[in-house]
Amino acid sequence: MVEKSFGRPVKRKEDPALLRGEGRYVDDIHLPGMLHAAFVRSPHAHARIVRIDKRAALALPGVRAVFVFADLPESVRRQTLPLLMPHPAIKQPLMPYALAKDETCYAGEPVACVVADSRYLAEDAAQLVEVDYEPLPAVGDCRAALDKDAALVHAVSESNVAARFPIKVGDTDRAFSGAAHVFREKIYQHRGGAFFIECRGAVASHEAPTGSFTLYASSQGPHRLKRCMLDMFDLGDNQVRVITPDVGGGFGPKGSFYPEYVDIAVAAKVLNRPVKWIEDRRENFLATHQERDQYWDMEIAVDRDAKILGVRGQLIHETGAYVPMGVVLPWITATTVPGPYVIPNYKLDVVSVFTNKIQTTPVRGAGRPEAVVTMERLMDRVARELKLDPAEVRRRNFIRPEQMPYKVGIIFRDGRPVTYDSGDYPACQAAALEASDYAGFPQRQAEARRHGRYLGVGISNTVEATGLGPYESATVRVSTNGRIVVYTGATPQGQSHHTTLAQIAADQFGVDIKDVAVVTGDTATIALGIGTFAARTAVNAGSSVHIAATEVAAKAKKIAAGMMECLEDDLELAEGYVRLRSAPDVRKSLREIAVKSIGMLGFSMAGGLPPGLEHTAHFTPEQSVYANGTHVAEVEVDIETGAVSFLRYTAAHDCGRVINPMVVDGQVVGGVAHGVGNALFERMVYDENVQPVSTNFGEYLLPLATDVPHVDLVHLETPSPLNPLGLKGAGEGGTIGSIAAIISAVENALAPFGVTLAEAPISPQRIVELLGEHALGRTR
Repeated sequence: MVEKSFGRPVKRKEDPALLRGEGRYVDDIHLPGMLHAAFVRSPHAHARIVRIDKRAALALPGVRAVFVFADLPESVRRQTLPLLMPHPAIKQPLMPYALAKDETCYAGEPVACVVADSRYLAEDAAQLVEVDYEPLPAVGDCRAALDKDAALVHAVSESNVAARFPIKVGDTDRAFSGAAHVFREKIYQHRGGAFFIECRGAVASHEAPTGSFTLYASSQGPHRLKRCMLDMFDLGDNQVRVITPDVGGGFGPKGSFYPEYVDIAVAAKVLNRPVKWIEDRRENFLATHQERDQYWDMEIAVDRDAKILGVRGQLIHETGAYVPMGVVLPWITATTVPGPYVIPNYKLDVVSVFTNKIQTTPVRGAGRPEAVVTMERLMDRVARELKLDPAEVRRRNFIRPEQMPYKVGIIFRDGRPVTYDSGDYPACQAAALEASDYAGFPQRQAEARRHGRYLGVGISNTVEATGLGPYESATVRVSTNGRIVVYTGATPQGQSHHTTLAQIAADQFGVDIKDVAVVTGDTATIALGIGTFAARTAVNAGSSVHIAATEVAAKAKKIAAGMMECLEDDLELAEGYVRLRSAPDVRKSLREIAVKSIGMLGFSMAGGLPPGLEHTAHFTPEQSVYANGTHVAEVEVDIETGAVSFLRYTAAHDCGRVINPMVVDGQVVGGVAHGVGNALFERMVYDENVQPVSTNFGEYLLPLATDVPHVDLVHLETPSPLNPLGLKGAGEGGTIGSIAAIISAVENALAPFGVTLAEAPISPQRIVELLGEHALGRTR
């Protein structure tokens, strides 16, 4: 018998091809007669388009076309890009056109699409397109955008407010009026981006006889792109196919629908030739969605024993120029604040604000890291003011495992109450503290200070809604040659779908994972799908694969029982066969059973079974399932240079039952690396004219391998009762908890100087500035 693979650290099926250089990314796709596109982008953060002259560009040999808004087909001109997630709280659902119509609202907004025989020619011709702009006042700060005298981000809008909504439970006013202690924190969290290795890109082709498009795109959700393309071109379901090949990182922004996809499809149809566009790195900084800024003004009320009575405040969230994901980001942020703590009274007034910057949509963690930073800053403030150990303050306020399922009392973005399904938060923190030797840290810190070194430790606790609905689809099929294939709408960008989904299916058939092929990222192979984001694939696609594989295995037994004239209960699946448990040599191969399942021409189907050895499942979760974690960072801060180095980093993580520990380790460690950048390095800088000035990796700093700590991992498994495998998501937890822990550790290291932190990121330069400010304050 083949050993069960679920729960084992089996090697990834994806790696051999990638290590041999055989990955196939969108830029590796070369179609006959293919042309290349480049875009003319607005150099202004806000401007009115007065005139566009294409003549010089069209005169350049090798240039095939220059498209502006007026050249787009009627179905594209009459509508903006679709708002993917509408919500009643959105006051102004403003979205961009495929090409700017008469106004540009951020530097980098596409104004014209140039198509030529090569990318080089297209880039040269784009420089020859003359656009006369009338610059308009621009707004670069979301807090300033709320001033009554602020310029309007959109000339046609009534204000710069995109949405307003409250999140509340209990009576915060009453809780604060009777509190023994009330502390206030103002926290600023700065804008950054995903900046994956592979930039965005797409190849579009059009088949004139059928009027159909094929779009290859570096995407996180081809079915979502397909639905948007159907809307934009007013086509039937059979007329758009979207294929996502290998993807070199997604982290959220590749889940969005962008204007470039529409524009190259238009060009492919008009020119009757395939058209490729590959985003360059400068475009990536200008035109790919980012996340944040956020301004928080928060208060926490506690009793004499540091038990939380209430939390209240305001969040000002920057949405950028448009609202492609509606209020998803600020809503997730607002509902993540309570975390693993009992907070009987909570109120957050949220305002989402337009600015003249590229729009913000989810980046790894999707608003949750910001919420955790805010809540953990408040917890550290309570500990500091009451002179208590930060871990003890958290322990006193944890939701206990016996309280599960725990109703937080607030409403998530899907309209359902936030209810934690399972988890043991005290045990998770205790495991992380033990693994990090937290008890021994005061001695290490004191010894270091005697030698002029400054060590700090920081803790953060997280609860993450994972496995978001509405569903994910999977078809499990045994073809007539006996091969087992899994088809799913989930689309990987490094998450190991081909391995983990094969593990789930293989166990139902009693085969090795090498005997299960997994097909992803093609809307022609499965009708429905949502995509891979928000730590949802293991829960949704994994459950669908499990259900479908279980059904196919049961059907194989039923057919084999008829063929072998025995009882189904006497059979087992193993090594590509259905066989008698008592006589394993008496068997039928999956190939024989699959051939039997499709019937014979002219004969009735036997046994009343539907034809084919396959099943499609659409696991539909009742609600999110909640993963949790504790991060402990131990750092050293060089007070002369502001450099932060890691001495220890520990992450305890509970994602329910673990399909593949090695894959989960990779997800958590990768998430921590992302968090290190967000905490210490990454910052999108704009000047007074809202021009981005950090548009390359010499100015926008990413962590190097030497900046990322070794992560000591502790796995806890609290199975979720809400899906058949007891799974929770693991893709974002490493990022969600790391930023807060690192900021806390840096602050702890700087405690002798009276420095407190209320911002992220905290760069070496900023650390030196804060040390200087406090030194200057002491001399006055």
